[in-house]
Amino acid sequence: MRSTMMDQPLLISSIIRHAAACHGSTEIVSRVSDGALHRTNYAEVYERSSKLANALASWRLQRGDRVGTLGWNDHRHLEIYYGVSGAGFVCHTINPRLFPDQIVYIVNHASDRLLFVDPSFVGLVAVVRQHLQSVERVIVMCSASAMPPEAIAEGFECYEEVIAAHKSTFDWPRLDENDAAGLCYTSGTTGDPKGVLYSHRSTVLHALAVCAPDVFNLGERTTVMPVVPMFHVNGWGLPHAAPMVGARLVLPGQRLDAASLYQLITTEKVTFTAGVPTVWGSLLDWIDDNKGEIAPLERVAIGGAACPQIMAERFHKQGVDVVHAWGMTETSPVGLANRCPVPASPAPEGIMSSNRRLKQGKPLFGVETRLLSEDDRVLPHDGTTSGRLQVRGPWVASSYFNLPLDSADRANDGWFETGDIATIEAAGTVEIVDRAKDVIKSGGEWISSVTLENAAMSHPDVYEAAAVARDDERWGERPVLFVVLRPGTAPSKEGLLSHLGTRVARWWVPDDIHFVDDLPHTATGKVVKATLRRRLRQ
Repeated sequence: MRSTMMDQPLLISSIIRHAAACHGSTEIVSRVSDGALHRTNYAEVYERSSKLANALASWRLQRGDRVGTLGWNDHRHLEIYYGVSGAGFVCHTINPRLFPDQIVYIVNHASDRLLFVDPSFVGLVAVVRQHLQSVERVIVMCSASAMPPEAIAEGFECYEEVIAAHKSTFDWPRLDENDAAGLCYTSGTTGDPKGVLYSHRSTVLHALAVCAPDVFNLGERTTVMPVVPMFHVNGWGLPHAAPMVGARLVLPGQRLDAASLYQLITTEKVTFTAGVPTVWGSLLDWIDDNKGEIAPLERVAIGGAACPQIMAERFHKQGVDVVHAWGMTETSPVGLANRCPVPASPAPEGIMSSNRRLKQGKPLFGVETRLLSEDDRVLPHDGTTSGRLQVRGPWVASSYFNLPLDSADRANDGWFETGDIATIEAAGTVEIVDRAKDVIKSGGEWISSVTLENAAMSHPDVYEAAAVARDDERWGERPVLFVVLRPGTAPSKEGLLSHLGTRVARWWVPDDIHFVDDLPHTATGKVVKATLRRRLRQ
């Protein structure tokens, strides 16, 4: 028997339309490329998103076409989020920190037809433009007066001039809620990045879920500052969640240094923010050095890497609750959350008031978890038995974009294989205890050990190489390379590091290189990286 409820699709356009209608005057503050603060509101963002949607329609894009962005967190990027997806196209946010060759691969694999770029990335795009096979137009996210000369010389278009030519009303299409709305790529553990397509439905449901009290606890009295970039898995859902509930938005742009973030938190009265541990470590150090306080701030979400115990304690001393979040590109990203409020009474120095604070937390409603053994037996949720963590839910990927179905080997029996080893308590709390694979997580960003090894072995003197993670107080982990040289060669460590710097992103370059006679191998010829990690600890 069918219900008597209306069949109203969950669409991204409905979020910004609701924000304009019910929270139209709520402010959006963003730091633009010249450092100035720009102030707008949801009603204006809705109108400008409509202008952009009209521009896209005039360019005769087809439903589902991909539109790439290389941008920071600002009001124009927010308009693109809604104008592109709402009009029936796919908003593809690209990580500008990747190596240029990877950006070229991603844009070509996605077949992006348009590319919106921040002025700070014009030089990068100019260098790779000839290799972008599908891109028809490049639009620079600035005013005419701020257009870089190089952009004009390259024939790039000006964002403000583009939208100025179009009306501020748009007939948003009634799309299928399961149509693709967003696209993000993840490096993962193998060389080529993989794309994850998010639907309108999955995006709306994820945004609703993160607003919950025991997750991000967002409402119209919240002032949200997403420090996590909007090119990182849709900014952890905050650009969709904040307008949904009418929260005030503060977008920090490209200035993510501690002093700039502190200034925004204190002057704009930010009550909630989210980002990776490295950002918060720098902010806390700056506060200590300058004897500052972040009194307006009530909650901080920490994800992208495990939250160190000492970091939570330092925030608690500032009166700030911590939300320890876990997720990945394939989970949109938030799948687990652990709210760690300031303890009622101070804990002894170096001791958390509950061991639960160190864990990744409970699944959000809609997300299910289970553990599997190596032989695929379902394991008990007893808090001690560890196994392969699998998840499923309405915002969890079942396959990768534009790859054969059998390539999505991480989807198994309707469950997604996270690549993590974990324990699960009877009450559902998950703790990640190890990685099943050997990616290196530095500052909340993945570094592929395979890519590093291939780059090292492209040097004529290198016979074999293995990259492993070494713990780092600031970045969480940093790569270290073990190298076996070809007989009769003796390249310097500096020379090899310089070689790597021409083949991978600068922040991927290992902190150290160890020259060894041989690498430990299994019987099947695989390098035993656990042995190498033990050597580093010794």
